[in-house]
Amino acid sequence: MTSPTPLVDQFQRRISYVRLSVTDRCDLRCTYCMPERMTFLPRREVLSLEELHKLALGFIARGVTRIRLTGGEPLVRRDMIELVRALGRTIGAEGPQGGLRELTLTTNGTRLAEFADDLFAAGMRRINVSLDTLDRETFAKLSRRDSLPQVLEGLRAAREAGLKVKLNTVALKGVNEHEIADLVGWAHGQGFDATLIEVMPLGEVEEDRIDHYLPLTGVRETLEQRWTLTPSEHRTGGPARYFDVAETGGRLGLITPLTQNFCEGCNRIRVTTTGQLYACLGGNERVDLREALRSDDPQARLAEALDTAMRIKPERHHFAITEPGAAPALSRHMSMTGG
Repeated sequence: MTSPTPLVDQFQRRISYVRLSVTDRCDLRCTYCMPERMTFLPRREVLSLEELHKLALGFIARGVTRIRLTGGEPLVRRDMIELVRALGRTIGAEGPQGGLRELTLTTNGTRLAEFADDLFAAGMRRINVSLDTLDRETFAKLSRRDSLPQVLEGLRAAREAGLKVKLNTVALKGVNEHEIADLVGWAHGQGFDATLIEVMPLGEVEEDRIDHYLPLTGVRETLEQRWTLTPSEHRTGGPARYFDVAETGGRLGLITPLTQNFCEGCNRIRVTTTGQLYACLGGNERVDLREALRSDDPQARLAEALDTAMRIKPERHHFAITEPGAAPALSRHMSMTGG
């Protein structure tokens, strides 16, 4: 019996990284991410934890070495830690394509205090935490929830548990631009890496995203008036470009989907909580893995679906925020796609 072939797209990019959404639900309502009255998916449409596990094993068999669990907010899903434990057992495992090298998580941090020790015990060593402000009033306005104290408590718990933390901050004009430098400095002082992200035009929200679009080219110029930023050789295979900050001793990442395309080295695909594999965050190219998993021959159908995904993965995304009132680049919200 021949071994499954690695995932390689039509542009000869090897796909080794999967962002796997376990839920579209979230306990925050960040204004740039979703409307206050968000309609969530019926549970029957969401993959079971068993299906998510089978899917992950299928990816690992095709050479995927990194899986990031996302949402929505992944830690709000009941018994999600059991999936983490199951996937953690594949880290370093032997096999035709090897096992996982890394299992990570993106979270808003509200439930980290409860789960940080369990995540570390299950084999997770690194997490990303979304945090756009250290001001409690701004946090409450931006997320529509007064949850900053819980997030800060979760960050302390993660650090004490031994998890390496990277803070992800969406740069928002008129909202947090005045405190970005202080937030980065605080993160580095806590021993956390920091990454800044340009707002992405995904899904309809109440506000016009052009009002809050803050190009990171200008943010970088502002930061360089305060600190010495040196391009770093650090690479993750992801979209961030990294800089070492001499004065803080920390690392800063910039993710610039609008001002600088970063697709030439893309090594990832995203799977929604309903099992839709999106070959590109900024595109509609997709294949239905849920249908394959629930078919009479899931192994063969899944293999076919993954081969199709490699053929349809585009060369690049086409995000743009250019004029007031423009429709989002894609109608689906980030919480639907997997953050």
